[in-house]
Amino acid sequence: MTTPSTLREFLISRRSEIDPASVGLPPSSTPRRSRGLRREEVAALAGVSVDYYARLEQGRVGNVSDQVLTAIENALRLDPLEREHLRALVGPRPAKPLRSAPAKARVRVGLRALIEAMDPIPAILQGPRMEVLAWNRAARILLTDFDAMPARERNIARWLFLSQEARTRYPDWEEVATSTVAALRAARHPRLPDEALEELVGELAVASQDFARYWADYRLFKHGHGKKRIFHKTVGEMTLNYETLDISGSDGQFLSTYTADVGSPSDEKLRLLISWDATLTGTTPVTSRRD
Repeated sequence: MTTPSTLREFLISRRSEIDPASVGLPPSSTPRRSRGLRREEVAALAGVSVDYYARLEQGRVGNVSDQVLTAIENALRLDPLEREHLRALVGPRPAKPLRSAPAKARVRVGLRALIEAMDPIPAILQGPRMEVLAWNRAARILLTDFDAMPARERNIARWLFLSQEARTRYPDWEEVATSTVAALRAARHPRLPDEALEELVGELAVASQDFARYWADYRLFKHGHGKKRIFHKTVGEMTLNYETLDISGSDGQFLSTYTADVGSPSDEKLRLLISWDATLTGTTPVTSRRD
């Protein structure tokens, strides 16, 4: 839920990331107590009074005009996701309370069948809280044995921060972990209560100092596409392409897939890994078509 402290945390986190020299400010004659821009510098860059910006950070202003919001967004160099988040934080309260986020996600039968049919391409379906809702055999082989986990522990964020296996699986663990926390931050709707998400964040903040530190950074991120390095003791290190697809009409579910560049060493390793496991288990992997 939106509170004055939430808005304050967000604005302070964004101005702390801006180097004063990068916006043309001369060296300060007095030592800075913290990194980034001061309130008065943000106010000057946005063309608003220092008092107004201070009250905005404290959540003590009413409706904020679009012109002022745009000026502050530009001064803080917010990206599109951050701009959307700021407007949700300062926007007017809805006339009717928004419904709470569903505590338990449901997976469509057809979607589950699709994920299974994608094998040997690793595919995982997650909910907005990073809960792992469905996966195929290839995903289990590549990442971890989700089948062996209690249902409550099937959560990528929980696995990343509480399992030593995850730190080995991802050579760039910190990069993966920070983006996961930022994605959880982005999934935390300012106007939509989500007790399950708050419980997860509270648990991980207590159990992991790394999670608590990344959460305090107040970064936002939305999974899209890119490359990840993944290490598996059977075949070594692979560089894989990941694609993230939002599932419409699913309350925030998204599908992630992993592939390798055709003909690359990683492609050979991934194929070997999947087929090797199939040999051990006596199953026959589906042959994927590559045009």
